[in-house]
Amino acid sequence: MKTRTLVALLTSVIGGLAVVGGGAFGARAGIRGQRAASQRVVDMLPVHADWWRERLQHEGQLTYLAIGDSAAQGVGATAPGRGYVGLLARRIRHRSRMSVRVVNLSVSGATTWGAKKDQLPKLRNYTPDVCTVSIGANDIADFHPDKFERNIREIYSAVPSHAIVAELPCMFVPDRERRVAVANEIVHRIADELGLTVAPLHVITKRVGLRRTFFNSYGDLFHPNDRGYEIWASAFEPAVDARVDSVAAIRHYLSAREAEDLGREAGAVASARAEQDTEHAAELDHGERPGRVERLRQRMTGGIPLPNERDRAREHDRAREHDQDDEREPRSGDVGGAA
Repeated sequence: MKTRTLVALLTSVIGGLAVVGGGAFGARAGIRGQRAASQRVVDMLPVHADWWRERLQHEGQLTYLAIGDSAAQGVGATAPGRGYVGLLARRIRHRSRMSVRVVNLSVSGATTWGAKKDQLPKLRNYTPDVCTVSIGANDIADFHPDKFERNIREIYSAVPSHAIVAELPCMFVPDRERRVAVANEIVHRIADELGLTVAPLHVITKRVGLRRTFFNSYGDLFHPNDRGYEIWASAFEPAVDARVDSVAAIRHYLSAREAEDLGREAGAVASARAEQDTEHAAELDHGERPGRVERLRQRMTGGIPLPNERDRAREHDRAREHDQDDEREPRSGDVGGAA
């Protein structure tokens, strides 16, 4: 009996040590994997930046401009275009049926201060049809509410009035979530003051839950992967769709107005020419048309003028003009007044 108890005890201890050892090994492996993934992220940064920089050379009927950090760069996705900016650009193109130029001003690692300093000056060179702003996640590690509010206010004041600004995403860690709550209160308050639309990124990512977020994250457990970016894009989609529909309607209205204006101008020119042609035609018509008496004589004589009739008419006209000239000549008694 004692032997069985001792064996069971030893088995339990060995099993416990195995579990602890396996957990420790797994933890170490997880840490190593996370570090390796973080290094891969570092390697991605210049590749993604070059990819978006090359897209600046592309022309498009619509311009989509993004301000943000590494998430806007698509870091963690299998390709830069599979980040939320690329997904939204594809949606804009399909919905509008127009070509899209993507101006991605985002910088990996950017804070609100960095976006204000580096990205806003470049914004002045563009007039975007669609604009998204997702910035602030990198401020949370060293969060200062007053500085955050000043930077956010300056950024939101500089973007177009139709810009779509995003909440900070859910981070699930209690201490960070408290800071995110303060940051998102600032985001909503300033956006409401300036009339900007807010994309509910925190609401969407929190609804997904911690477990799914873990599987929707890249190996560094910070950036989203392809599935994660699809969730990010879904937070922007309703507002982006509404903006694209407005732009398409405006473009259609302007096209109709332009066509109408051109048609009106062409009609005015045609009418003026027609009036001018009619006036000249009337002058030519009346210039050679015989009078009523002459037309009667022509009908009675078979269209042959009476002999010497034209000569008589000309002599009559010359005599009439001579009489008028005599009437205009002053008399000798009238010159110099009364004697």
